Amino acid sequence: MAQRVTLRKRQPYNTKSNRRRVVKTPGGVLRVHHIKKTASSPKCGDCGTDLPGIPALRPRKYATLSKRQKTVSRAYGGSCCAKCVKSRITRAFLIEEATIVKKVLKAKAASSKK
Repeated sequence: MAQRVTLRKRQPYNTKSNRRRVVKTPGGVLRVHHIKKTASSPKCGDCGTDLPGIPALRPRKYATLSKRQKTVSRAYGGSCCAKCVKSRITRAFLIEEATIVKKVLKAKAASSKK
């Protein structure tokens, strides 16, 4: 004879947020366990890879974490990975160098005309 399992939440629909698993308890009673959604880890804003050092939690759980657990001690700590930050810094440095070279060449051209 099959045992009847009753729902623990009132919502009867098979939605993403209402996934269930039937579990037999040590007392021999079948119970419904509601399964929580799996958390995805935060991604880098530039390349989209998982950010190392930051836990993968559901969005509301980040509110209870302290600041040191949500970020990494670096520029763009909780939003970009180290590789992307390094490339940003080098790109900014090279752009700055290029503008300086342009200024020097312009001044040299102006002095040679005179």
